[in-house]
Amino acid sequence: MLGKLLWRYMKPYGWLIAGVLVFQFASALASLYLPSLNAKIIDNGVSKGDVDYIWRTGSVMLAISLGQIVASIIATYFAARVAMRIGRDIRTDVFERVSGFSEREVTTFGPGSLITRNTNDVQQVQMLAMMSATFLVSAPLLAVGGIVLALQQSLSLAWIIAVAVPVLIIVAFLIISRMVPLFRSLQHKLDGVNRIMREQLTGIRVVRAFVREPIEEQRFREANDDITLVGRKVGSLFVLLFPAVMLILNVTVVAVIWFGGIQVDEGTVQIGTLFAFMQYVMIILMGVMMASFMTMMIPRAAVSAERIGEVLAAQSSLEQAASPVSAFPEPGAIEVRDATFTYPGAEEPVLSGVTFRAAPGETVAIVGSTGAGKTTLVSLLPRLFDVTEGAVLVNGVDVRDADLDALWKTIGLVPQRPFLFTGTVGSNLRFGREDATDEELWHALTIAQGSDFVAQMDGGLDAPIAQGGTNVSGGQRQRLAIARAIVHGPRILVFDDSFSALDLTTDARLRQALWRELPDVTKIVVAQRVSTITDADRIIVLDDGRMVGIGTHEELLETNQTYREIVESQLGAEVAR
Repeated sequence: MLGKLLWRYMKPYGWLIAGVLVFQFASALASLYLPSLNAKIIDNGVSKGDVDYIWRTGSVMLAISLGQIVASIIATYFAARVAMRIGRDIRTDVFERVSGFSEREVTTFGPGSLITRNTNDVQQVQMLAMMSATFLVSAPLLAVGGIVLALQQSLSLAWIIAVAVPVLIIVAFLIISRMVPLFRSLQHKLDGVNRIMREQLTGIRVVRAFVREPIEEQRFREANDDITLVGRKVGSLFVLLFPAVMLILNVTVVAVIWFGGIQVDEGTVQIGTLFAFMQYVMIILMGVMMASFMTMMIPRAAVSAERIGEVLAAQSSLEQAASPVSAFPEPGAIEVRDATFTYPGAEEPVLSGVTFRAAPGETVAIVGSTGAGKTTLVSLLPRLFDVTEGAVLVNGVDVRDADLDALWKTIGLVPQRPFLFTGTVGSNLRFGREDATDEELWHALTIAQGSDFVAQMDGGLDAPIAQGGTNVSGGQRQRLAIARAIVHGPRILVFDDSFSALDLTTDARLRQALWRELPDVTKIVVAQRVSTITDADRIIVLDDGRMVGIGTHEELLETNQTYREIVESQLGAEVAR
């Protein structure tokens, strides 16, 4: 998975990668050439007292060193650009894939895990791409080239390399192989910490209301201790690797000086050759260490790439039709035919055999007890879920055959929990339609009974809105969400219990404005308060996922016991009679 992911995202930047390889190659060649020049200075210049030779060769070495520095800087710059662009592209693709997920896929992965995969996991792959581009050429070239040139300097000391390199590789392999399961566990526990943190921030009011701070702190402490324990194990292996490498490197250098010094004393090896051999040994081990460092990053990046690949490979359960319909024959019409829906893993369907029709411009209300399936039913209209059995037709087309963008443009949804985005009042309202004018925004606010409080806010349409709309009240949040749906300009408005935070007077004024200003828009209203739906053209009564009644308010009072009980519980027996 890691190789496929890197190949997929590195391929568009072949020219940058080629530049990295060329300049890394030049830098490595310079590193390999310098020790031989150093040997020549010692043997031909220092030993013979030839100052001119020392200056000439030293000048060449200085020029090569400067060229090596420039090549390394350019290669690192290109590598950084490649890595940053790869990270950008992966994050973009993951975000676009997640944006197309249905509620089912989001629930399967979990919001916290999806955030981690698009941040921390992408960062791990990005860092490996950076290291790969930096060390891909230099590490093997330094190791192999160093061995060849070291052998040219002295075959009698070659056995030191033959011992040191395998020992270094074995030690690195033993340490790195233990990191793979730890990295997988680390990413999993990071998901857990993010999930708990997200829950506590989102539900901070509930936590405080039930005085759960100590218990929630304990939950977070346990999750934090778990990730700390795994992190300490990973850190211990990191700490162990570098001292082990340095120990092998230093022992090797000591061995070269010890046995090489004996040969210099015997006159079989020149001192310049010994110094060059020692430098090549250090270059060889440095190349192996660079490769080990890159290899050490592979396990964590492999785990992260696997997690990213799972998101990119996941197919949304809401698949677009092969030939989607974008031209609708009956704009604003809704028909639900014997719809049944079962949540994944559930034993019983939450909706069973629901059938009704709403003509363009009609108002259809849905009422029922908690858990009756009201929200699930209206979620089928914009195709947030697909029916298990039956069919849902919107604008005269089965939603499974409709072009999703075209379908969503015709529907304005006000969810049960209205969410506002960080920005201003205007930017939130234009979320429905970017080119909406200020006059259109104020008109929508007037219909939603929100123009008064927005006018009183500092800045009006430019007044700031915090994330989630936490700086406005629940009723103001609902009215802004309703105004946003109106600005969208839909043919169908779906209100999922969107008037619950409004007082009865504001509720009545808002409904009157909706019916008066938007007479041609089909309205689907889910409500808990009977007073909100008494003037609907038809009322659907749900009970335990089944439609047990449909008709006007007066008809249902006379014929439907379930509806009569709901009315009596809210308005009293006198009104029900």
